[in-house]
Amino acid sequence: MKKNTFKFTALAVAAAAVMALGFAGCSQQTSSSAPVHSDTTSSPTGEDNSLQKVKDAGKLVLGLDATFKPMGYTDENNEIVGFDIDVATEVCKRMGVELVKQPINWSTLNTDLDIGKCDCVWNGLSINEERAEKMNLSEPYMKNAMVFVVKGDSDITTMEQLKGKKISVQNGSTAQTILEGCEIKDDITISSIATNVEALQQLDLGVVDAVFLDEVVADYEINNSDKDYKKLAEGLEEEEYAIAFRKNDQALRDEVQKILKEMKADGTLGEISTKWFGEDVTTVK
Repeated sequence: MKKNTFKFTALAVAAAAVMALGFAGCSQQTSSSAPVHSDTTSSPTGEDNSLQKVKDAGKLVLGLDATFKPMGYTDENNEIVGFDIDVATEVCKRMGVELVKQPINWSTLNTDLDIGKCDCVWNGLSINEERAEKMNLSEPYMKNAMVFVVKGDSDITTMEQLKGKKISVQNGSTAQTILEGCEIKDDITISSIATNVEALQQLDLGVVDAVFLDEVVADYEINNSDKDYKKLAEGLEEEEYAIAFRKNDQALRDEVQKILKEMKADGTLGEISTKWFGEDVTTVK
């Protein structure tokens, strides 16, 4: 009897120890795993509190590629500036919150938005079908086109002459998607790189023969840098820029959209555009 009692007791102790280790393991895993989506902006009742969350925090976190001139980029004073930054600053002022600028990797922008690294992506974000499906996009606020840029002394003047050449493009951009699906895709070598700045550096060094990028960026570089660049007359697709929010953050998206329309109506948006582009190029209605 004693022997059986001892055996039962030993088994019970062992089982308890295993359970304790299991609970400890679960606790440890929760603390070290990827963060739970505490950024969720839906209440237990399903109510959208995305706008209230930003107001309660007193800040709007804007995700951007901080090299994307002139929309949002880091200047010589290590400050993030640009057209989108000026517009977002005014929007935040009218919302009564602070603008926080959060650089992100453009190739993972959707993930960074979903996990709460930022409240929106606002940085010359081109609209396409995939982004419209995965994110909650604002109405378009500006037009853009995708163009090829070559050195000023290059003999290349047409898309046909790009065949057999090496072309650099930003990884994760709509420019990359368009280039990889264009009619000359099988006759060119595509070099994907992290930023447009690095892509243009490859052009400067002669590593590539051309860069495929946003016309907004190309025009800014041609007009404001000391580099000798030229655009080819033949581009590919025209696009539009929008601001991206998490799929369910309708309240926040609508508030920003409402303020943009107010800024368009009172002339503030046009003033900011004229500062950066010499005229009002915005398409907000």
